[in-house]
Amino acid sequence: MFKGLKPIIYHGREVWPLVEGGKGVSATNHASAGAWAAAGGIGTVSAVNADSYDPTGKIVPQVYDASTRRERHDQLIRYGIAGGVEQVKRAHDISGGKGAININVLWEMGGAQEILQGILEQTKGLVHGVTCGAGMPYKLSEIAAQHGVSYLPIVSSGRAFRALWKRAYSKVPELLGAVVYEDPWLAGGHNGLSNAEDPLKPEDPYPRVKALRETMREGGIPDSVPIVMAGGVWYLRDWNNWIDNPELGQIAFQYGTRPLLTQESPIPQGWKDRLMTLEPGDVLLHRFSPTGFYSSAVRNPFLRNLEGRSARQISYSRDEGGEHTHELDVGVKGKNYWVSLDDLMRAREWFGAGFTMALKTPDNTLVFVTPEERKEIQKDQADCMGCLSHCGFSAWKDHDDYTTGYLADPRSFCIQKTLQDIAHGGDVEQNLMFAGHNAYNFKTDPFYSNGFVPTVKQLVDRILTGD
Repeated sequence: MFKGLKPIIYHGREVWPLVEGGKGVSATNHASAGAWAAAGGIGTVSAVNADSYDPTGKIVPQVYDASTRRERHDQLIRYGIAGGVEQVKRAHDISGGKGAININVLWEMGGAQEILQGILEQTKGLVHGVTCGAGMPYKLSEIAAQHGVSYLPIVSSGRAFRALWKRAYSKVPELLGAVVYEDPWLAGGHNGLSNAEDPLKPEDPYPRVKALRETMREGGIPDSVPIVMAGGVWYLRDWNNWIDNPELGQIAFQYGTRPLLTQESPIPQGWKDRLMTLEPGDVLLHRFSPTGFYSSAVRNPFLRNLEGRSARQISYSRDEGGEHTHELDVGVKGKNYWVSLDDLMRAREWFGAGFTMALKTPDNTLVFVTPEERKEIQKDQADCMGCLSHCGFSAWKDHDDYTTGYLADPRSFCIQKTLQDIAHGGDVEQNLMFAGHNAYNFKTDPFYSNGFVPTVKQLVDRILTGD
């Protein structure tokens, strides 16, 4: 029998322990976050390249027309602050003062600290907390303290939280609103899978969350500070033994994928329709992202093309030696590249299939692409606006000398371009489409039968029943 949830106190407010996941570029906005808060939960505005609006209410296109990458990066920061402020104000109005409003930022997004500071300065009293992951956000507590908001770091292990607590968070314990445990094998989008963990061998979240709670207790953090379970949460009845469990302390639950399919969700109809068709295994945990992090997205033609590109890859030397005994005679226009005999045969086969251009990677390999692909890759790299603190695809970084010092990697892609495109009506098959690994439930959950799309309030009410 489902135990049921009890309200908790969060940032001085009584709310349901249900958190809307803040999903990247424009996949969570004021409409969904405000409605989630109005339903009594913690709504989350995505402050990652958030949309702003013109006087008629139309979305302002984010055009990057400055001549240098650094100037385009400054444009990005201005767009980010303006959009974040607009989204927070609208979400607050929709909430009617109920629930709570958080904002979500990625620590590794370009200009993260400037954007976060800019939004919080202009939304005093409207934001209750900041969730932040994708990196090690040591300065998050310091920024939260400046603005009197709670902070909620996103981690995937007790070890990561311990490092954050010891270095910074222990100085601002009173504003630690919750710790979000994001399961690296189940959550959609970017995650914190470490090099010590096997992407093909998922681990049970219970002992990992229990270890996180023990780490928090070591720091003197009371059990009333929630751990938010994020990733793989669909039916609360499946998590019955987590609720009111003294081993775990207070638990809240984050929903990232499920709120995508609501009437208030800002994602385009084509994306919503595609969610209803997913089968188990259709979401791939991959490492093509220019962030360098693992991430989970629907294995559509866009992702399969990246898989194919990496599969058409051979190692090389600039001099003959070792296994590199044959000079490459396709794709490189007379330059000296020495490869193995087997790789030479493979390269000739790819060349014959139309993949006639060889592009160097930072790992002393060559990938074979079509002329059209090469043109698009090179244009996207040239158009970079610095949306990440470090970008593998364009070799940009947002500080010091503005370069990572590595060769730009053609095996990756421009993440800003594809996420903006899919969020604003682009082809769902030819763009990166983030989703959690249990998104296939849309097809089997009777709540969504006959194409039913709930309001956020209907979804929250349904979740509270255990279903």
